[in-house]
Amino acid sequence: MDRPDHLGQPVNIKGAKTADAADWAEMRQALWPNSGFGKHHADIKAALAKPRGNTNLIARVAGGMAVGFAEASLRHDYVNGCDTSPVAFLEGIYVKPEYRRQGIARQLIIAVEEWGRAQNCLQIASDTDIANLQSQSMHQSLGFSETQRVVFFRKSLVETSASNE
Repeated sequence: MDRPDHLGQPVNIKGAKTADAADWAEMRQALWPNSGFGKHHADIKAALAKPRGNTNLIARVAGGMAVGFAEASLRHDYVNGCDTSPVAFLEGIYVKPEYRRQGIARQLIIAVEEWGRAQNCLQIASDTDIANLQSQSMHQSLGFSETQRVVFFRKSLVETSASNE
């Protein structure tokens, strides 16, 4: 899928392959820095081994530099805010900071939407951290509608030493 971004520069979006693993892992690390390269490489290997039910896309500009990626999966369980099944779920999207606001994320989303339609999905969904205002703004600018906000809680079932005194 060679498409121009809004500045007229070609953006090549293709399904990720083994040869993309290093670039993909680097961008995953930038998006999810708490996971570590080992986990990213393991996740990439697993995704490439079982491509059914997911799509993994790499965006490259002229010259072949990887500048973004999108990962999506089919979800058949309940997806917050959706009323159909399956749902194309955007698991992650990333564009390198110096390439943002050039239409690359939009092209990645269009490719995910096309994949979702081919999987008989009627809806695409995503999520982001409640504090990630930049991601929320990007989702809204790409046509997503906020469906709900959630705060998660937990309580330990193991007594701590402070509570034993």
